[in-house]
Amino acid sequence: MELQQLTQGIRTWQQRPEWFFNREHTDSYEQWYEGRYKRAEVWQKKTIGGLLKKDTRIKTLLEFGCGTTRFTRWWHQIGIHATGADLSPFMLGQGRHLFDGNLALADAHYMPFKDKTFDALAFITTFEYYRDPIQVIREARRVAKHGIVFGMMNRNSPKFIRRRVQQAFGKNPFYVTANFYTPSSLISIINKALEGENYSIEWTCTGLPKWFPVQQWGAPYGDFFALFVQFK
Repeated sequence: MELQQLTQGIRTWQQRPEWFFNREHTDSYEQWYEGRYKRAEVWQKKTIGGLLKKDTRIKTLLEFGCGTTRFTRWWHQIGIHATGADLSPFMLGQGRHLFDGNLALADAHYMPFKDKTFDALAFITTFEYYRDPIQVIREARRVAKHGIVFGMMNRNSPKFIRRRVQQAFGKNPFYVTANFYTPSSLISIINKALEGENYSIEWTCTGLPKWFPVQQWGAPYGDFFALFVQFK
């Protein structure tokens, strides 16, 4: 009841309507991953985990845009203690019952954490929605000691076209405000945000049909890519 009273009437963020402020959509979010997206989730975690575990310094992590904590709950399985943060009280309201850890209601443009609080910072299918991605990356660099990991919907995918066609016909509200990146376009943003820093970047893709002979590769095609910025 308290959550309903506090969030009554909230429908927008950044002066625009967002699906993650709509209870009709957030209440069914977990069901996506338990249904047709289950296989995709497995490979997304493999690509992200494979990159991040190469840096043995990373023991703690802040996941911004954690939503219902779908991925936040998973980090401990690869030996990383995670904290979650999200701007949507509707998403966090669910996450609070699913995740036995710390959660914060906050905006990624202004992270309420001290410098170098966490070993790493993660954005999993949330960075696409930020209006000022350079500011967000700079905030992530301030808060993270060793690296930033991105799990991204890829623009170089047949699903990108399908999503935009659905959107044009009013059938898909989830990507109206999303800015889809490719590995190269994201790297360009990162390089601008981190000018003068000493870091390396590694990425990998997944997300082609299950009949495809491989499910993880170094070509910039597929529905999803993971990218890791490692600070020296």
